[in-house]
Amino acid sequence: MSQSPDDPELAGPRQRHVEMGVAAFMMGLGAITIFGSLKVGIGWAAEGPKSGFFPFWIGLIIVGTSGFNLVRAYATPNRKLFAEWGQIAQVLKIVWPMAIYVAAVPWLGIYVASALLIVGFMRWLGRYGWLLALGVGLGLQVVIYVTFEWWFLVPLPKGPLEDLLGL
Repeated sequence: MSQSPDDPELAGPRQRHVEMGVAAFMMGLGAITIFGSLKVGIGWAAEGPKSGFFPFWIGLIIVGTSGFNLVRAYATPNRKLFAEWGQIAQVLKIVWPMAIYVAAVPWLGIYVASALLIVGFMRWLGRYGWLLALGVGLGLQVVIYVTFEWWFLVPLPKGPLEDLLGL
C-alpha cells in the first residue's frame, strides 16, 4: 500500500510539533544560561551584582516562558501545516551553505569564505556564468577589504591566503 504525495501525513511537519521543538530548544538554551550563571555567581558582592546575576534571571525567564509555550503547544490540538517538505528544502538550500560559511570563516578567513559563498550561490541558485560569478565574488571582497581594512581600520578575520599575500 503506497501513499500518495498528496497524503496529509507526507505534506510536512505540523505547526504544533514545530512549536514544541522550538520551545524545548529554547528551554535548553535557558538552562545552559542558568547553569553558566550559577558557575560564575548570581549573588551580590560589595561592588554590586556578580557577573551571573542578570544572565541567571534572563535564563529563568527564558525557561519559564518556553515551558509555558511547550505546555500550550502540547495541550492545543493543532493540525495546521507548518510548511511543506519542498518549502523546507528551499530554506535548507540557504541554511546549510550559510552554516558551512560560518564554520569556514575561522579557517579560511572572511574574504575567502565570503568569495566562495557568493560564487557558489551565484552559480548554484542564480545560474549565473563563471565569469560574472567570479567577478562579483572576488570584486566584492576587494571592496570590503578596502572599506574595512583601509578606510575604517577594522581588521576582519584573515586566513592562510591573506597571510601568504601579506595582507
